[in-house]
Amino acid sequence: MRKTFFSLVLILLLLPCLQCMRNVREYIVYIGTYTQESSEGIYVYRFDRRSAELIHLYTVSDVENPSFLAIDSQQRFLYAVHELNEYQGQRTGAVRSFRIDPSTWNLDRLSEQPSFGEHPCHVAVHPQDNLVLLANYTSGSVSLFPVVDGVLQTAGDTAQHVGSGPNLRRQKGPHAHSVTFSPDGRYVYAADLGIDKLMIYRMDTEKGVLIPNNPQHVSTSPGAGPRHMTFHPNGKYAYVINELNSTITAYRYDPQSGGLEEFQTLSTLPDTFTGNNTCADIHTTPDGRFLYGSNRGHDSLVICKVDKKSGILSVVGRQSVLGETPRNFAVDPAGEHVLVANQNSDSIVVFRINKRTGLLTDTGNRTKVSMPVCVKMISP
Repeated sequence: MRKTFFSLVLILLLLPCLQCMRNVREYIVYIGTYTQESSEGIYVYRFDRRSAELIHLYTVSDVENPSFLAIDSQQRFLYAVHELNEYQGQRTGAVRSFRIDPSTWNLDRLSEQPSFGEHPCHVAVHPQDNLVLLANYTSGSVSLFPVVDGVLQTAGDTAQHVGSGPNLRRQKGPHAHSVTFSPDGRYVYAADLGIDKLMIYRMDTEKGVLIPNNPQHVSTSPGAGPRHMTFHPNGKYAYVINELNSTITAYRYDPQSGGLEEFQTLSTLPDTFTGNNTCADIHTTPDGRFLYGSNRGHDSLVICKVDKKSGILSVVGRQSVLGETPRNFAVDPAGEHVLVANQNSDSIVVFRINKRTGLLTDTGNRTKVSMPVCVKMISP
């Protein structure tokens, strides 16, 4: 009886949000890129939910290799890495912050700081919006920055990873590839491809420092190469996509200890595939019913159904991304579309989600963007 009562209360609380989402006709999309070819920086689009079209609004230039983006919870500020190995004469990349203009959705530059590590490739904002964390790929480190009204302060803390893995070409040393905050912001998980570990840190949000957790890490299979991580919307499960062995690993999340308990690993590839493949990105739908992961080589999204009681994944299909090298993708806030950034074919391809099956249908919409890497969406 009590469970039914709380379920009804939750539904009543969510109804206004769901109604508001249905009334939203468009989203704003920010696309991060590599500027090695014809890209000028960060591209801003309006996405029409009905037509599934992207309409170009602005190009934010003079931003070198803004390969990954993050937006704060209030949609006031955007943070972009400069994925470089040299910045102002030092062996480091950089991170930049922008103010999002709420009337135009254009970006106004606010601040910039060295990343204190080479080739920062991922950025995340703490749920309280007062801290920004970077993963520095080549250096195998993470850097933490206090933020005041969107202005980045100098790095408050850094953590250097150590070790190696069995893949002699890709795992000679640590390579931090992403940083993911726990739903309550108490912990952060750094997926390190080079050492086959998810490093776990406790967050001291007042002092702005990283504290090694107990347990300090979770090890993946040797040679797996963990890359990106996402939490299920219910906060009970976490899913990691492993770049080097093309798998997804599911974990039970303990909010008290920050620990992760592995309970499943599955392949992202069909049994018949014999070519080279590396995985990249992973996301669930907002309702948590389906999970997608990107394959580069097979050039597809694996589509998994999520068991609502156990969190166990079952593959229900694979969708060609109709391009090459799906580096990153985004599920829209209503769970209706997936926007895929195909890095090597210079395109954003839009798919429609079947909410009953999770399968994807090509909308026919293509947007040309040079070397797209990251897609972030917000609701106006």
